[in-house]
Amino acid sequence: MIQCLRIRFSWLMAFFMMGAFAWPQTDHGNIAPTSESPSSAHHPTIADPTPPLEDFIREALANNPDLAALQQRILAARERISPEGALPDPMVEFMVQDIGFPDYTIGDEEMSMAGVQIKQGLLYPGKLKSRKAAAEAEARIPVAQWLDAKNNLILQMRVAYAQLYALDYEQKSLAMGKELLEMLSATVASRYSAGTAEQEAVIKIQLQLSRIKEREIDLAAERKTVSAYINRLRDRRDDPMLPEIAILPEPPVAAFDSPDIALKSAPNIHIRQAELEAAKRKLEVARSELNPNFTVGIGAFSRGGFDEVVTFQVDVEFPLWKKWKQSPSLRAAERDLQQAEWELRGAEAMIRSEIVRLRAEWNKSQEQILLYREGILLQTSAALDAARASYLTGGGDFSTVVEDFNMWLDARMELARREAERFKTWAELDALLSQSQENGESNS
Repeated sequence: MIQCLRIRFSWLMAFFMMGAFAWPQTDHGNIAPTSESPSSAHHPTIADPTPPLEDFIREALANNPDLAALQQRILAARERISPEGALPDPMVEFMVQDIGFPDYTIGDEEMSMAGVQIKQGLLYPGKLKSRKAAAEAEARIPVAQWLDAKNNLILQMRVAYAQLYALDYEQKSLAMGKELLEMLSATVASRYSAGTAEQEAVIKIQLQLSRIKEREIDLAAERKTVSAYINRLRDRRDDPMLPEIAILPEPPVAAFDSPDIALKSAPNIHIRQAELEAAKRKLEVARSELNPNFTVGIGAFSRGGFDEVVTFQVDVEFPLWKKWKQSPSLRAAERDLQQAEWELRGAEAMIRSEIVRLRAEWNKSQEQILLYREGILLQTSAALDAARASYLTGGGDFSTVVEDFNMWLDARMELARREAERFKTWAELDALLSQSQENGESNS
């Protein structure tokens, strides 16, 4: 039995030394095992094909509860516009005037009468217009918030999708590394049984396999977390396991134009501008409250056998206590306006800073991805090949093989992470520059 094993291990070692085991190039240009280990072997609960990112986004836009709640806020704000432009409700007043009370004297006394009077409140000219304008300005705020939330939802979905891609690619890389280690393990075991290798090599192989298993456990938990987050954005209550994300869309070349373009397009700027306009309109309302209001009334009264009485009444409501009522409200409105102006200025400063940051992140990602694809991946593959060949011929240390293997594996996983980071940078820029004519009504 031992002789059979030695023959098998010797044959496998010769197989490695002769280079019969071919390592085809993957899409990233780095070395990969043959296709004998399908992706389903390390993702048994994940099904193909890869769902397009746009399908996730469409589902999230249609089902996301936060977006739906904002749509209802838009409709509620619009319903408040009409009441602000309407007159106060009229008032009907019934009156009995009895001069000889407790005796009933209507018809006996000329001053005794009974009748009805209708009163209508009238605001000072311009008040209704300013109140309605303020309500219209207020209604624009949730519209801008809806657009900002929509763009943020798309951004969150894109970022989560890129994270899932990086996790899945790392999982595939670990599976390929495990397959390679298992094959190397056979070679090491063969040499150890022949007395040409130390036990350290066998232990290090097992240690590397244990570390891969450790990372696979972490990846499984991280993937469930990201999948749950994507399902929450889509309001999926069945919490399905998402398919493997095998392909990350190649982001278009980011155009970092003048910050002035972002200042006109950014949804966050639209929110601040809407808040500023609403503050201006509220200030106009507060100023108009310093003017008096009026009430007009007309009434008809019966005096029994005497002539009927018709009355016409005009009441004037003066802001006599404006020092404690209207003036503080006016000063508060002025403060609100100043606050809105500073918040808009702060948002503009943030946009300019974000443009600079995203430009730096994009350029860094582009250069790093190019460096990995054209340099590091090929170099780590070549180093691993050289270390493996040297070890198999008895001229190298197995620690070098392990070190080069780790560099080879890290390079593959780091490239996927940097691709995901570049996609995230593009998604942030797209959300910053997105400008839409949608106002939430069509989706309500």
